[in-house]
Amino acid sequence: MVAVPYLKVKRGVVMKNRVNRVVLIGTGFVGSSYAFALLNQGVTEEMVLIDLNKDKSEGDAMDLNHGMPFAPSPTSIWFGDYSDCKEADLVVITAGANQKPGETRLDLVEKNAKIFKGIVNHVMDSGFDGIFLVATNPVDILTYAVWKFSGLPKDRVIGSGTILDTARFRFLLGEYFKVDTRNVHAYIIGEHGDTELPVWSHADIAGKNIDDWIRKEENFRKEDLNSIFLNVRDAAYQIIERKGATYYGIAMGLVRLTKAILQNENSVLTVSAYLDGEYGHDDVYIGVPAIVNRNGIRDIVELDLNSEEKDQFSQSVNVLKKTLEPIRKD
Repeated sequence: MVAVPYLKVKRGVVMKNRVNRVVLIGTGFVGSSYAFALLNQGVTEEMVLIDLNKDKSEGDAMDLNHGMPFAPSPTSIWFGDYSDCKEADLVVITAGANQKPGETRLDLVEKNAKIFKGIVNHVMDSGFDGIFLVATNPVDILTYAVWKFSGLPKDRVIGSGTILDTARFRFLLGEYFKVDTRNVHAYIIGEHGDTELPVWSHADIAGKNIDDWIRKEENFRKEDLNSIFLNVRDAAYQIIERKGATYYGIAMGLVRLTKAILQNENSVLTVSAYLDGEYGHDDVYIGVPAIVNRNGIRDIVELDLNSEEKDQFSQSVNVLKKTLEPIRKD
């Protein structure tokens, strides 16, 4: 279902005679996959593509437009520039250096922070007053950077966080327990990276705790659960080793976030959100369940973590804060 084109809410104010506009910055693997998925799901009325490689973004716009007869609803798509951000509801950033084989997401900090400062300055110079959605790695660090560089309220700067990790987690649990992944309710929180953690204390399938499912059948073993999590945590490395980059899963996750924002869903998604005392921490962007709507992040959902999960989450926060030090000083 497409968001209503002539009625929308921006910062709590109803405005008429407007359509939804999404500006995508970066038309590499992730960006072009996101644009393709966005068109196929009919989420927005306008889509603007921006990239340093103007021929690439123009070619993508042409290619997407040629598929319009097969789309579920009309979408106006064009390659543009930063001036198009002024009327945008959502600016999605997928630009930046890619993660190379053997390289962690945190290794990308220095080079991508420099790229982002220029991008955000250009966007804000246009008069942009919408919501930023960040997907470039290391996403927690770069979401913090966008918040700092933009001067926007923390609620209107969102990172993709652990939305993909959570999806991977639910998929693998569904495969293991032979249950539709959409009936699996479990979260990965923390850094989108090596210190992320599974919240086993709140993981359930159809309202029944994972431990109950293990007791139910002899074929299910508790020791298998850690292997499932390790496959979630290391999935990106495995995919990068095989095909060079990950892009389909995160693109679909970004479309899910876009729908939650533009359609004012109040959906709970594990995004990278700014902590201001939640979970006992502050001044850091990190993956946590949050309620997402037209105004950005409405609320952070604080799960009652057990002592082991609290320690793991604190470790994740500390790793991110240490990595953030150069950006805080910038």
